[in-house]
Amino acid sequence: MAAGDRTVLQFNSPSSASLSAKVHPLVIFNICDCYVRRPDQAERVIGTLLGSVLPDGTVDIRNSYAVPHTESAEQVALDIEYHHNMLVSHQKVNPKEVIVGWYSTGLGVTGGSALIHDFYSREVSNPIHLTVDTGFRNGEGTVKAFVSVNLALGDRQLAAQFQEIPLDLCMVEAERVGFDILKKTAVDKLPNDLEGMEVTMGRLLALIDDSTNTLTMLWKAVFQPITT
Repeated sequence: MAAGDRTVLQFNSPSSASLSAKVHPLVIFNICDCYVRRPDQAERVIGTLLGSVLPDGTVDIRNSYAVPHTESAEQVALDIEYHHNMLVSHQKVNPKEVIVGWYSTGLGVTGGSALIHDFYSREVSNPIHLTVDTGFRNGEGTVKAFVSVNLALGDRQLAAQFQEIPLDLCMVEAERVGFDILKKTAVDKLPNDLEGMEVTMGRLLALIDDSTNTLTMLWKAVFQPITT
């Protein structure tokens, strides 16, 4: 799939259309976990979203799984066989969960996003594209949902227009408290190797001191002569 064949337009304001989505915490945690475990050469993680469409038309995103892919400036290739095998496995456990879209890590949509969206459009009508900012560029994890609308002039297709839609994080109060803690950056920066070693050595020395003091007290209690 060549990435340079189509133009991608991203509209950040929520669309006026009635379509909306809600996502459960498990999906966000799964995506973040896959991002942490991604191959060293991979810049982002791509995967499938599972769920259902509620009677009011809301897309309920309840589960997900990562799909291996290769990506360059010119093209994107998904492991379609792996994707289908994972779908079959998930539906054996939860047959009511179907494909509702796909996700990617990163901030917003890219040229390659249109190509992947085309593939999922053949899997399900009007798929949701969920983006998760695992880089904490804005100080916290940003999660957005998009749908794609094709712009055409007569019979000629001009561009893929991604429109943001309303997205609700569906969780009980206990889940919300945990999610609010995890989505914020815990530290200003990660320590480098030298700083990390210094902290580790400091803790090790403190443990050695505690062990030495404990052994000294034990030796005195056992071997020190009792004075009368």
